[in-house]
Parts: sequence; C-alpha cells; structure tokens
Amino acid sequence: MAPKPAPNDALSENRFVADKLDEVARLLDQQNASLFRVRAYRDAANYLRGLPHPVRLDYQRGGKRGLDDLPTIGQSIAATIAEILDTGRSGVLDRLRGAADPEQVLRTVPMIGPALARQIHEDLGIETLEALEAAAYDGRLATIKGIGPRRVESLRHSLADMLARRRPRHAPIDRQRPSVADILAVDLTYRSNLDQLPKIKPRRFNPNDEAVLPILHTERDGWQFTALFSNSPTTHRFAKTRDWVVIYFERADQPEGQVTVVTEHGGRLDGKRVIRGQENACAAHYERPEK
Repeated sequence: MAPKPAPNDALSENRFVADKLDEVARLLDQQNASLFRVRAYRDAANYLRGLPHPVRLDYQRGGKRGLDDLPTIGQSIAATIAEILDTGRSGVLDRLRGAADPEQVLRTVPMIGPALARQIHEDLGIETLEALEAAAYDGRLATIKGIGPRRVESLRHSLADMLARRRPRHAPIDRQRPSVADILAVDLTYRSNLDQLPKIKPRRFNPNDEAVLPILHTERDGWQFTALFSNSPTTHRFAKTRDWVVIYFERADQPEGQVTVVTEHGGRLDGKRVIRGQENACAAHYERPEK
C-alpha cells in the first residue's frame, strides 16, 4: 500500500493522481477512444487539481463511495483513483502504455509469491484483484495445485481487507455486465479492423520494442470497451496470440470488468467465438434466430 503522505505533501498527492488521470486521457485520445471517455478523465484530473483538501481524506472517510460522490467522478474513475492511492499505480494506465504486468498485481496479495502468481495468471487468465476474489468464491482458484480450502479462505479474507475501501458500501447483489451479443460484436469489430487500429508497445514478449499490439476503444449500449489480443505467457505457449482477445468494459455507474473471447475447438460450439466461462450463454446466443 502506498505510504500516507506528510501534511505538506497532501495536495501534491492530488496533483500526482491528476497527472496519472491526464495521462490516461492523453493515451485514450491517441488511441481513438470516444471523446466522452477522454473528457471524463480530463475533467476528473482538473477537479482534483482544484480540490482544496487532500482527496485521500475522502477515500479514508468513505472508501471508494467517498470518491464516487465527488463531482465529475463516477465509479470507474473512482476505482482508478483508489488504486493509485493504494498502490501508486493504475492498471488502466499500465494497459494503455502496454506495460501491464498482472503477475506483479497478484503478488501484492499475502501468500502469493512469484511462482503462484504466474500459475494463477497463466491457468485462469486472472489480471486484477477483483477477478482473483471472484475466482476464490466460484471455485476456480481451488483448481490451482497447492491451493487447498484453508488457503482459499485465507486469500478471501486478505482480498476482502485489500478491496474493502474500493467497493461501494452498498454494492448491488448482481453486478451488471454487457450482453453476450455486445461482447462478441466488439470482438468481431476488433479482429476485422486490425490494420486500421492504433498499436501499442507491449513491454512483455516484444524484443524489438515495437508498436505491434492493436488496441480498440469503442462503445455499445452505454458501455465503454477496450479490446486487445492477450499477451500472456500461456497465449504465446499455445500460439494463440492472434486468437485470444481480452475485452475490458466499464460504465460510469459500474466498475471495470474483463472477459476473454476465444475460438472454441470441439463440441457444439466448434469454430465459434465464445466468452470463457460463459459458454452456455454463448450457445444460447448462437441458437437464437437472426433478426
């Protein structure tokens, strides 16, 4: 966790957070994201620079909800600010820079060392603490060799403590997600326009330090999407670098989520694009008559 700043540094921390939000806006603009999304980050940055008190106080008093209640700041940007205050980093910014390192994020959890972080990321495709918490409850984490029931329970408690301030006090029972149809449409748009999309320089698996990874920012039905090919060790091992697509989504009133879309091999969905973990929903989608 990032150290609490001294009183005379408190407002400079506001500027530090604002600078990172401004960089997110700049990169989104360069990568052809919607003007609405770019402006949202810029407006939040400008607001923090003019805030007469440390934004950390709002976070300490009200958690992520305390940030969400501030003018110009919705849930997704509140989550970004909370992450910066907690860690000094932003996963959104790292992703846009091509510098995302999910294993480093996972290693911030007690009892998760480098080897286990790598295994969790490679086997389950987990990149965020929120996704790790979901896996701890839905049974996926228990499938990792060496993680028994007691360890899963301990990880649940650790994650609950780490994420407590980042989540709303009264979180909805069912978190909203984009429809299967919208996610698959974004996947198709991404793969159909690779030559026209801006490209970023991934830090990993990029020996020539070139801009080689296409990135798409788009919106559908009120959701903001970012799509790019998976660049994980598993993707490279199985030669799926031009097949597996990671899609991030967010909305002003919903925190960020992510899914991975792959080509299914075998079974009733053979050759179809499917969302990992949502195979049944994808089957139902394909079975519906076209309008």
